Amino acid sequence: MFKGSNVALITPFKNNRLDEEAYIKLIHFHLKNGTNGLVPAGTTGESPTLNHNEHEKVIELCVKESNGKIPVIAGTGSNSTEEAISLTKHAEKVGADGALVVTPYYNKPTQEGLYQHYKAINDNTNLPIIIYNIPSRCVIDMSVDTMARLFELKNITGVKDATGDLDRLDQQLKKMGPDFILMTGEDGLAFEFNKRGGVGCISVTANIAPKLCSDMQKYSKSKSDNEVQEAGRIDQILQPLHKSLFIESNPAPVKYAAKLLGLCDDEIRLPLVKIKKETQEEIKKALKTAELI
Repeated sequence: MFKGSNVALITPFKNNRLDEEAYIKLIHFHLKNGTNGLVPAGTTGESPTLNHNEHEKVIELCVKESNGKIPVIAGTGSNSTEEAISLTKHAEKVGADGALVVTPYYNKPTQEGLYQHYKAINDNTNLPIIIYNIPSRCVIDMSVDTMARLFELKNITGVKDATGDLDRLDQQLKKMGPDFILMTGEDGLAFEFNKRGGVGCISVTANIAPKLCSDMQKYSKSKSDNEVQEAGRIDQILQPLHKSLFIESNPAPVKYAAKLLGLCDDEIRLPLVKIKKETQEEIKKALKTAELI
């Protein structure tokens, strides 16, 4: 069910409130441009600074507007197990197709703590759960052995791997096999990740280049050598864009790029701030290289 280009949706704001009109516009932009799945209320959607009502509203709107056309993997993670369970239950209730659950940040649980956190969420839902492993932001790194233990549970179905380590992909494939859904959270590695056995990406860049990202994903898994070569060509076009979107903390750069494309404003919530002028110039340059502006 989950593969290809899945966009880690930004959450547009206007005067520090959810801009529903712009958000709905974004969703339909993806439906028209080949995005394979929508991921609302993840960390790119600024989940740490969404209040509970906003968090639930963002997921509800995404499910409603996508109307079953493509899967919705709701961001329901938290460093509070109780809160993560509550958000996951809500996502299931409103019709999401899966849940993306980030490893608990700041608490710094042991591997056993990680296992028990995800097991508690698993035991309180019927939604497929994608583990989001991003050590650079959460301080902790879920081991392959812990992931394999979790895969024995009924709802743990895969991982969004943002370790940046392609060898980890090989280890996970060997330990869990092809039924474990392997998606990367590193846009810059998406092509190589798929070549080595991955099935997709949960992407920041797809917010502003959905067609390029979805085409790259599609062609990268083709049995045709020509199409795989086309995937490589698209990947090279996208590389400067991937790089520019992470000069400063995500999602401030991608929100600026979205503003340039007329998709939404670049308003972002503290403690994140709008990007510097020199970063703006790098993003403009990358968008021009990709022929998006």
